[in-house]
Amino acid sequence: MLTVSDGLVFLLDVDNTLLDNDRFSADLDARLTSALGSEGRTRYRALYDSLRRQRGYADYLEPLQQLRPDFVADPDLLQLSTFLLDYPFADLVYPGVAPLMQALHAAGTPVILSDGDLVFQPRKIQRSGLWEAVQGRVHVYLHKEQMLPAIKQAYPARHYVMVDDKPALLAAIKQRLGDAVTTIFVRQGHYATDELLAAAPIAPDVCIGRIGELVDHVGRMANIFKESR
Repeated sequence: MLTVSDGLVFLLDVDNTLLDNDRFSADLDARLTSALGSEGRTRYRALYDSLRRQRGYADYLEPLQQLRPDFVADPDLLQLSTFLLDYPFADLVYPGVAPLMQALHAAGTPVILSDGDLVFQPRKIQRSGLWEAVQGRVHVYLHKEQMLPAIKQAYPARHYVMVDDKPALLAAIKQRLGDAVTTIFVRQGHYATDELLAAAPIAPDVCIGRIGELVDHVGRMANIFKESR
């Protein structure tokens, strides 16, 4: 694992931050309806939502396992697993991410910090090209806000920048790290609503409309950091 002993560390969420996961979800709904019918899609989504409430993260593969008794003789159910694992996630990476990664590497150390399961989420990150873009610095946890001590041990730094699409998650990280972190809210995806932003107990330090806009802030943050040393 690559580490740093000083400097800026950029902690990057994946879903609806670096890639358009809402678009993937819509494509999945269309495939579920085509393969299993509207009732099958509704059943899958009910199982998905139940598991997400129980576990606190998205699990796309387990609902297929639980659907197996209802569609035991249906070959389309098997094709759904292939659809998930081979989905072209590189097509969903937001515009501006490639030049942003170059800027982040020049200013500090970019690290992917994502919630999710240990099969599908790493697969998504690999197929999107994001794994390679951060030189393998990828961490997938059940609740990433609870794993900050491990992140700080792996990547010791004078300052952290957390980039995410969930205002509540950013607030939780700000509560834990205080002035040692700058929180950046990317208003993309279904969490980026005024209601959720207003409900966050701590406002993000920076709000941007699209992830590509972050490149305009990176140089400024790096200069501030250098001047404070």
